[in-house]
Amino acid sequence: MAAKISLWMRGIVLAAAGIMMALAPLAPAAAAPAKKAGTHKSAKPPAKAKKAEKAAPKKAAASKPGSRKQAKSAKSTAAKPAKPAKPAKASKTGKTPKAAKTKSSKAAKPGRAERAKGKNARKGRQAANAAGHTAPPSFGQLAGLHSTGDPLALKSSVALVVDQDTHEVLLSKNGHAVLPIASLTKLMTGLIVSEANLPLDEVITITSADVDTGKGSHSRLAVGAQLTRGELLHLALMASENRAAHALGRTFPGGMERFVGLMNARAVALGMKSTHYVEPTGLSSANHSSAHDLAALVAVAARDPLLRQLSTSPEYEVAVGHRVLEFKNTNRLVRDPDWRIGLQKTGYISEAGRCLVMQALVAERRLIMVFLDSEGKYSRLADAERVRRWIESQPPAASGSASAKDAAHAAAS
Repeated sequence: MAAKISLWMRGIVLAAAGIMMALAPLAPAAAAPAKKAGTHKSAKPPAKAKKAEKAAPKKAAASKPGSRKQAKSAKSTAAKPAKPAKPAKASKTGKTPKAAKTKSSKAAKPGRAERAKGKNARKGRQAANAAGHTAPPSFGQLAGLHSTGDPLALKSSVALVVDQDTHEVLLSKNGHAVLPIASLTKLMTGLIVSEANLPLDEVITITSADVDTGKGSHSRLAVGAQLTRGELLHLALMASENRAAHALGRTFPGGMERFVGLMNARAVALGMKSTHYVEPTGLSSANHSSAHDLAALVAVAARDPLLRQLSTSPEYEVAVGHRVLEFKNTNRLVRDPDWRIGLQKTGYISEAGRCLVMQALVAERRLIMVFLDSEGKYSRLADAERVRRWIESQPPAASGSASAKDAAHAAAS
């Protein structure tokens, strides 16, 4: 029995071994597809897909506003004036892309540059207008008086220098020409007020009637300002204040008409045959005179201590309401230590040119100087300096003959 079981078990083993041997050739073929499915080669298609997915965002990013490629294209587009670049959009995070910031900052610079350019252009036009602006010709220029020569090459078309004590004419250039005299008028205004002996402490109010509506001249005395007659006289002579001079004539006993009448009457009394006044400020070109007539006025006014003091005052402060106004002399020579000026008055309107009259001590001689229709803002003062240096350069003994010779030469020319 045991032998039968042993044989039976052996047969089973042999049968199983035969079956396994029969199935062995088929195992590699069945296992091959499974192996290929798990290999790297079988994963290539998914890898390419991943690369495509990675590349797709890059392409998409290249089309986004914040990308470098678009920033470059935006810069090139902004550089072309015909196609200005559009402003960059904000990213999803809410932050402005760097490229967009750079573009916007560059776009702002031309704006500042253009504004500065426009400002400089305006300044250039203003400078050009100022340089090209010329005042209307004076009456002396229209009459051709500037063509007259003189030994000192003066810039004034009319000049007269007289020794006050000997009445010797040291220099004459168009001395009898009749021209507007501008604010030299105020010297006669001051003389009439001073000789009238009116109270100088009387308070006078500036009114709208004192405002210059013809030439629009500037004044620091506002309508309603109250000053004494003495203060108004001081400002009229020293600072050539037009409203002050007009107020002096308006408030004179008898009014403006009587005041102007007295001015003309005094001129006749002084032998000023070529002189006429229509108002007390000199703003009207109808106020006219000659150098010889003005020399006669200066000689008389220089004997008035009040006029001497007020006209040569370097500066003056006056209280107007709650303010204190400081005025300076219109003739800077009164502050020059080289000059000893006893009386002076300046004047200017376009019809008259720059004018100046003075009484001064030069080389121990009391001289009267008259300069009318001078070209240039400071030329009248420069002419006075030329005369002073000329007088001081002459020897005392020969000064008379030299002066007469030069005056004859000037009169002949």
